[in-house]
Amino acid sequence: MTALTMPGRPRHDASLRPVPWRRMAWVTWRQHRAALGGVAAFLGAFAVYLWLTGLQMHHAEAAYCHPAGSTSCAINFTGRYGETAIIVSIALQAVPALIGAFAGAPVLARELETGTFRYAWTQGIGRLRWTVGKLVPLAVAVTAVAGAFTVLIAWYNQPWVAAGYVTPFSARVFDLLGVAFGAWTLAAFAIGVLAGTLIRRVVPAIAATLAVYAGLAFATALWLREHYITPLVTHNPNLPGSAWIISHWYAGRNGKPLSQAAINQILQADHPATNKIGPNTSQTFVNAVGYLTQHGYTFWVSYQPGSRFSPFQWIEGGWLLALSVLLIAATVWLVRRRAA
Repeated sequence: MTALTMPGRPRHDASLRPVPWRRMAWVTWRQHRAALGGVAAFLGAFAVYLWLTGLQMHHAEAAYCHPAGSTSCAINFTGRYGETAIIVSIALQAVPALIGAFAGAPVLARELETGTFRYAWTQGIGRLRWTVGKLVPLAVAVTAVAGAFTVLIAWYNQPWVAAGYVTPFSARVFDLLGVAFGAWTLAAFAIGVLAGTLIRRVVPAIAATLAVYAGLAFATALWLREHYITPLVTHNPNLPGSAWIISHWYAGRNGKPLSQAAINQILQADHPATNKIGPNTSQTFVNAVGYLTQHGYTFWVSYQPGSRFSPFQWIEGGWLLALSVLLIAATVWLVRRRAA
């Protein structure tokens, strides 16, 4: 008796084919269109407000602030819009954190918390494809929207720059301009997705994202940013208005810095001239720099010139981009290794 044998089908034919990346992008859009729509609506409403308020500020600055620093400028421009501009800047500083918390943290945390990721993996979507297909389109979308929003922010702040009240290096506007705003938004999104993967619960991941982002932003503004490029040092106290003054000090004849207590003791020997400006009013002019200079003490100041604004932007955007890539790569690694 002869036995007939039939070749079996290759093993890989029986398995599901991987879902194409285009299909995966469509699924990501369907799943997260509510979050993306919320981000678009929020930024759209904010953009309308900035546009309407910005038009008023542009007209007020053109009408009252020539020359800049005049009394009419202080009353009709600064006095009317100064508080509003500060509140708007604070709100804009929070935008990347909110996007990272409410659009980034739930991306993976929601499915990891509910367990629906297991079903996705049985439909021809492996861990790597599932993770990358979700993160990359969303990261590109939020970064592109933030980058476009920067143009409107720069236009909104232009009257304050023209009037001399805001410099590009000001902590109030630096990370809202150039490439920094988009880079901070991407970093916040990456922090959110990593927090969601580690914690696997949406609400705690949102809280962790806000806390980590706030710590990173404060540390950058207070300590890190000023060291991107070595500051220049000069003894000229009259620096351009666009310069970012890092620190200043007085040095004695031996070149060693003087303490504030020593400076106060030296100034006690000064007897400044007093001018009478009214029947019962007099005004004293104290020229501390001039007095200390006459007695052999030198005034020094370290600063970053305004011409370094663009290099600082690219340095900050570069390390934030690298950090974001590392965080997203860590998220992919965690999903492949731990989310079983």
